[in-house]
Amino acid sequence: MTHQVELAEERFADELEFLERWDTGNRPPGWKLTPQAVVTFIMGGKDLKAGRSKLTIAPKYVGDPALVERCVITLAGSRGLMLVGEPGTAKSMLSELLSAAVCGTSALVVQGTAGTTEDQLRYGWNYAMLLGKGPTPEALVPSPVMRAMETGAVARVEEITRCLPEVQDSLVSLLSERRIAVPELGDASVAATEGFGLIGTANLRDKGVSEMSAALKRRFSFETVHPIADLDAEIALVTAQTRRALDAAQIDTPVDDVVVDVLVTAFRDLRAGVSREGWPVEKPTTVLSTAEAVSVSTSIALASAYFPSRSDGLRDVAGHLLGVVRKDDPADADRLRGYWDAVVHRRAKEGAAPWRTLWDQRDELA
Repeated sequence: MTHQVELAEERFADELEFLERWDTGNRPPGWKLTPQAVVTFIMGGKDLKAGRSKLTIAPKYVGDPALVERCVITLAGSRGLMLVGEPGTAKSMLSELLSAAVCGTSALVVQGTAGTTEDQLRYGWNYAMLLGKGPTPEALVPSPVMRAMETGAVARVEEITRCLPEVQDSLVSLLSERRIAVPELGDASVAATEGFGLIGTANLRDKGVSEMSAALKRRFSFETVHPIADLDAEIALVTAQTRRALDAAQIDTPVDDVVVDVLVTAFRDLRAGVSREGWPVEKPTTVLSTAEAVSVSTSIALASAYFPSRSDGLRDVAGHLLGVVRKDDPADADRLRGYWDAVVHRRAKEGAAPWRTLWDQRDELA
C-alpha cells in the first residue's frame, strides 16, 4: 500500500481550525490566521483556549522563533521571502508550514530545476483548445504562481538557483508589478489580490548553479535557515520522524534510542569539524543534514524490523555512514575513517559501550 505524503493543511487541519478561533486579532488582508497564530502553529503552544475548547499545538519546526517571526512579518508586508541554507535544514518544510497557516494551502508549488520554463512560473496553454479556438481565457493554463495571485494565496518556488537565469528574471517583474500580463489576450493581465505572497528557497551549496541577479535579490528578504543547534532537540526530531516512518510502514516496534543518539552525535561531529569533547575532526564535503540523519535512522530501524538477525541497529551504523559520505566525494570515505580512528576509537577506549560496538565495525569502512 502506497502512503501519500499529506500536505501540512491536511495533517494539521484541526490545529489550523482551532487557531483561527483562538486569536481573533488583526490579520493581514487575505490571511486566515493572525501573525501570532501563524508563529504558534509552527513553533507550538501549550494548553491554548478558544471558547470552551483547549488544545496543545505541537511544535513542527526546531529552530529560532525570531526567524519565524521575521518570516511572518515579511509575508505580512507583501514582500517576497527567500529561505536559504544548507540542504536538509527544513527550508521547504518551513515554507510549507508558513503557506498552510497563512492561506490554508501549501500546494501552489513550482519545483525549480534546469528544465523549469518561464511558462511554469507564469502561464501556459491548453494546446488542443488553442489550435481549435485560438487564444481564449478558457485555453489559458495558469501556473501555481498565477493561481496564487488570483486567489490571494502564497506560492512557493523551490530551488530557485537551479532555474536558468532567464526563468529567474521572470520573477523580477512579477514581484515588482505584482501582475502577470497576458499579451496573447490583448491587454489582459492578472493582478495580485490581497494576501498574495511568494516564498522561495535556495541551497547555499547550489550558489554557483544559476546565481540570482542583484535585481532579483532586491525583491526578496533573505533568511538563513541553520542546522539545529541543540543536540537534544535534534535527537528528539530524528526520533519523532523515525517513529512516523515506522508507523507509516505499520511497524509497531520502538525506535532504538541508542542508535539515534550515536547517529546524531556522529553527524554533528562530522558536520561541525569538531567532536563534542573538542577533538578536531576533518569535515567531509558531503552535507550531513538532519534530514539525512532521519533517512539513515529510518533505514536502520526498518532493517531491524524486517531482518531479525540485524536487530542490533548499531552494527549497521558504519555501513550507512559510509554510504552517506561517499555520495559527493570519494575522499570523504578517508575522512570518515579518520573520524573512526580518532573520535570513535577514543570514546571506545574510554569505555562507552555503543562506541565500542562502532569501533568493532572499523573494517567495514575499508
